[in-house]
Amino acid sequence: MAEPVPPYKQISIMPGDPVHIPPAAPAPRYEPLLHVVLFQPEIPSNAGNIGRSCVAAGAKLWLVRPLGFEISDYYLRRAGLDYWEHLEYEVVENWTELTARLAGHKFWYLTKTGSNCYTTARFTRGDALVFGNESSGLPAEILEPHRAQSLRIPMRTQVRSLNLSNTAAILMYEALRQWGCDDDELAALSPSISNAAQ
Repeated sequence: MAEPVPPYKQISIMPGDPVHIPPAAPAPRYEPLLHVVLFQPEIPSNAGNIGRSCVAAGAKLWLVRPLGFEISDYYLRRAGLDYWEHLEYEVVENWTELTARLAGHKFWYLTKTGSNCYTTARFTRGDALVFGNESSGLPAEILEPHRAQSLRIPMRTQVRSLNLSNTAAILMYEALRQWGCDDDELAALSPSISNAAQ
């Protein structure tokens, strides 16, 4: 009889009758208030900083491949400090998989050419905030069909763009502000994200 293939476990219902079952999925660290999507991110320190903000704000981070770094990247972990182990996150292979996984959630698309100022958006819990990569932003095939849900952050013309991690933090905390979230509500999501600003 062939050996079972890891990581499956072997159990036996009847003697000599092995059954292979997958390991249980890890329990969620917290139920996310928001979903933060990084489309093909390139810079590990940005992703690490956004991951840290997601822990603080009770958001889930989604990374859409291809990535410009490995999840084990030193700079990614360094930027996330010791908060990375508390982060709820997933890596998906492509945009199609991402939209299937988040079916039923409202999407907002962040771009410097957005049709609406971010302060005009009315966020609801469970919304997805989508950010493009550092060098080219969101591709037209994703952005153009959703112009009505595209958001921008106002800035002076002397500045081409804001840092990606700053932009993500601004949007996350605007949503929390609209909902009136306070420390107690965020701490109640999970002990792992209380006092995250310390």
